[in-house]
Amino acid sequence: MRVRDAMTPDPLTIDPEAPLGTAMEVMRTKALRHLPVVDETGRLVGIVTDRDLRQATFAPALAEQLSLTAQRRLRGLGEALEDLRVKDAMTWTVVTTDPDATIARAAVLMFEGRVGSLPVVEGGKLVGILTERDVLKALMKEYPVTSTAVEAFLW
Repeated sequence: MRVRDAMTPDPLTIDPEAPLGTAMEVMRTKALRHLPVVDETGRLVGIVTDRDLRQATFAPALAEQLSLTAQRRLRGLGEALEDLRVKDAMTWTVVTTDPDATIARAAVLMFEGRVGSLPVVEGGKLVGILTERDVLKALMKEYPVTSTAVEAFLW
């Protein structure tokens, strides 16, 4: 099976100059963990992940555990976060694949690169995204389960 058979075509994308809050809202409302970042020509320039967002917003969550002096400093950081753009938090070096790669090759890239998704690029343009979930669905198609005995599961 090829990547083109399992990928999500034409994924939602975001501009690198978009406010980070917009990326957070899109990812939350659409239940996405990976959001490719493309420039005005459609060229992939990065990816923003739920991990990137957690790292960018983690510090304000610690405020209640800090001293008053540290809290004042952190307030300044929180105000700065409001001005952050996607380009300030995204991952710039992106592991990609092409639509004609095998699912097995893509799975190896994901495993070795410790990434949860691969943007699919063809001719320099983003054409899809392959996520861990897409790989698992492809595996289920290739090796269908004949029965799901409830007794086999540990509760």
